[in-house]
Amino acid sequence: MTQRLEGKTALVTGSTSNIGRAIAVAFAAEGAHVVVSGRDASKGAAVVSQIRAAGGEADFVRADLDGTPAVSHALAAEATELLGRVDVLVNNAGIYPPSSTATTDEETFDSVFGVNVKAPFFLTQALVPAMVEAGGGVVINLGSWITRLGVPSGSIYSTSKGAMETLTRAWASEFGPRGVRVNAISPGVIASDGWDDATRAAADVMMHGTPAGRSGHPDAIAAAAVYLASEEAAFVHGIVLDVDGGRTGVAVVAA
Repeated sequence: MTQRLEGKTALVTGSTSNIGRAIAVAFAAEGAHVVVSGRDASKGAAVVSQIRAAGGEADFVRADLDGTPAVSHALAAEATELLGRVDVLVNNAGIYPPSSTATTDEETFDSVFGVNVKAPFFLTQALVPAMVEAGGGVVINLGSWITRLGVPSGSIYSTSKGAMETLTRAWASEFGPRGVRVNAISPGVIASDGWDDATRAAADVMMHGTPAGRSGHPDAIAAAAVYLASEEAAFVHGIVLDVDGGRTGVAVVAA
C-alpha cells in the first residue's frame, strides 16, 4: 500500500480527541511524522502511544492555544524543533461554548475568536515562511457546516469558523503562488466517541432528510485531510471541502 504522506511532517492542533485525533492517526498511518498537540498531556500521550503501537511516528507538544501570538509561535517553534520542519499544518483546535447572542459576554466572545481565529492565524504566520523557503507546504483549516446553515445557539462559533473559511481563500491567494497550498474542510454533524446514546440520537435528528441520514464519524474528516495534504490534491487551492453528509449542499426534505 502506498503511503501518501511518506517523508512528510505534520502538526495537528487539538489532536488529543475526536476529529483532530482521527486526523493525526490517519496522517501517521500514511507515513507522516506527526506532532500531536492539545491541552491534556495524558490524552496526548494516549494518541502518541496509539500511533507508535501501529508503527507510526509521533510526538506530543502541550499547547493551550489562546490566541496570543506568543503561544502560537512557541508551539510552532517546538514542533519545528522536534520535526526539523513542518510540511503540513492542520488548524483544527477550536471551542464551541453554546450560547445565544443575548447571553454571550465579552469574555466568551474574545475566547472563541482567540482560540478559533487568532491562534491559527498566528500559527500559520509562524510556520508558512519556512514552508515557502523549503519549496512548499500545506495548510488545512477546519470550518463548519453551521457557517452557511445557521443554528440558533451558534452565532459566535459559526462566525469564527466563517472567518477561517474566508482566511482559507485569502491565504490560498497569498501563499499559493509561493508553493503553499491552503484549503479547508467543513465537517457536518460528527459524532464524538464520548457521546451517550441520547446525544447521538439528537445529533442524528439534525441529519434527518439528508442524503446520509445520520451523523458522521471523525474518520470521514481524517480521510479528507489526508487527501488535501497529499500530492493527489496538488492542483487544489482555496476550497472548502464539505464533508457533511449532504447537510449544506442538498435540500433537506422533512420526513
